[in-house]
Amino acid sequence: MESIFTRIVRGEIPAWKVAETEDCLAFLDINPLAEGHTLVIPKQEVDNLFDLDPELYNRLLAFAREVARALAQVSEARRIGMAVIGLEVPHAHIHLVPINGVYDIDFSKPKLQLSQEEFAGMAEKIRAALRAS
Repeated sequence: MESIFTRIVRGEIPAWKVAETEDCLAFLDINPLAEGHTLVIPKQEVDNLFDLDPELYNRLLAFAREVARALAQVSEARRIGMAVIGLEVPHAHIHLVPINGVYDIDFSKPKLQLSQEEFAGMAEKIRAALRAS
């Protein structure tokens, strides 16, 4: 069975996309820990991040780095935290989360409830920061 992320890659499910390359996609998490919480995925459906082909793994991390830098420019957080958990969706993915402390990236915390306008505004801010870099 295909993952929800594969369906997002294909455009079958809408997402607040912030960046895309031939191999990778970054989009806002719809259940964010913080405003700007972004998921970075390879377009190829592979369950475990560490099972990716080494070249794709390196491209994904380089892509995540660029997205994290743009996110840092538009966020008021002290850092952009990165987490790889991989249990919730069987498709390799990296969480980029604006944080001010280690507990800000605690996935057991209640998620933010953002409006469509807030998602759209944040996605555009990240895209603009990426274009400017």
